Amino acid sequence: MPITLLPASAAAFAPRASPNIVLNTKVDPWLTATLKRINRIKRPLNSVPQHFRCLTETLSAPTAIWTLCSIMLPKAPDSELRKDDNPLIEALFNYQLVHIEAYVVHVDMVSQNEVAFKLTPETIESLVEYHKDIYSVDTSASTWNWSEKEVQLKKLQEDFVQAANKFVYRTNAIALEGLEEDGAGELLSGGSEEVKSAIMGLFLPLLPPPPRVVDVVRPAPLLPSSTGSENWWQPSLSQVAPADSWRVVPSSPSTTSSVDSNANMWANMSLSELQLPSPAPSYSLPYSQPYCTSSYSAPMYYSSPMTCAPLMPSLPLPSMLAQQCSTSVGFGGFGWDRYQEYTTQFATTM
Repeated sequence: MPITLLPASAAAFAPRASPNIVLNTKVDPWLTATLKRINRIKRPLNSVPQHFRCLTETLSAPTAIWTLCSIMLPKAPDSELRKDDNPLIEALFNYQLVHIEAYVVHVDMVSQNEVAFKLTPETIESLVEYHKDIYSVDTSASTWNWSEKEVQLKKLQEDFVQAANKFVYRTNAIALEGLEEDGAGELLSGGSEEVKSAIMGLFLPLLPPPPRVVDVVRPAPLLPSSTGSENWWQPSLSQVAPADSWRVVPSSPSTTSSVDSNANMWANMSLSELQLPSPAPSYSLPYSQPYCTSSYSAPMYYSSPMTCAPLMPSLPLPSMLAQQCSTSVGFGGFGWDRYQEYTTQFATTM
C-alpha cells in the first residue's frame, strides 16, 4: 500500500490552512454536479483548473465546517447525576449532545481517492474537558487505589489530549457529495457511525497494574545424614521390661489365651525342674476333681498334661478360678504360693 502524505495542517496542534487538493486529469461527473449545486453564482466548470479553484475556495471558507457525528455524553460524573423516575426528564438533565465538527485538510482523487478531516479546536476542547472533569472521575471511582494511581490518571489525560489533536478521519472521496452551499456538510452512507466509534475509541480505560507474582519459597527437604543411624526412618519401639508370666493376670476372661499359656508352660517344663516330693496318697489337690475322678497319685501328678488335652474345653474360666482361689491360681490349677504348706504336711506325714 503506498504511503499517504498529509499536509502540515493535518499535524497535531497545527493551525488551519487551505486544504491540499489533488484532482485527476479528468474530473468525475458527480463532483461537477456537486459544485454546480452549491454555487450561488453560476461559474464555468469546463476544465480541471476551474474545478480546482472552485473546490479550494469552497473548502477554505471559515464556514466550511463539517458535522461528522453527534455523541450523547453525561453532564456530570455518575455520582452527581440526577435520579428521576421519568427516564425522559433524567436524560434531559443529565446528558448533553456534543457535535463532532471537523474541516477538510486533504483531498486526493488520484492515488487514494480519499478525503481527510481534522477536528476543530472547539471540538477538541470540549472532548478534553469532558475527559478530565467527568470521564476521569468515573474511571477513577471504578478502580481500586494503588500508589501510582494519580500519576497514571494524569498520564491518561495527557495521552488523550495528544490523541484528540492527532485525530484525522479518512474516508472515500465520494463523501464530498454531502457538501453544502457555505462549504459545510455531513457524512452520508453511515459514515457518522464510523466516526463515532473512532472518537469513543480515544477514551482509554484506567488500567491498574497487574498483580505481583509472589514466589513461594519452599523449604529444602531434609536429607538423611550419612553418620546417623541406618534405621532412622523406622519408628522406635518402646522397650517393655520382661515380666513373669505367672504374675500377669489377663484383662479379659479369654479362655483361649489362658489355656494356651498354661499348655505352653507345662510343655516347656521338664520333670527335673519341678523338684517337688510326692505328696501323701491320701491328699488330693484342690479343684482336681473336675479334671479326673480318681484320687491323687504321683504318676498322675508327674504325667504330662497333654494326656488331659481332650478335657481342656470343659475347664472353667480363669475368672471363676480367681474368685474361688486367688489371683495366684494358674498353671493348670496348682498354686505355687502354697508350696510351703505342701512340703510341711508331707514332712509331718513322713
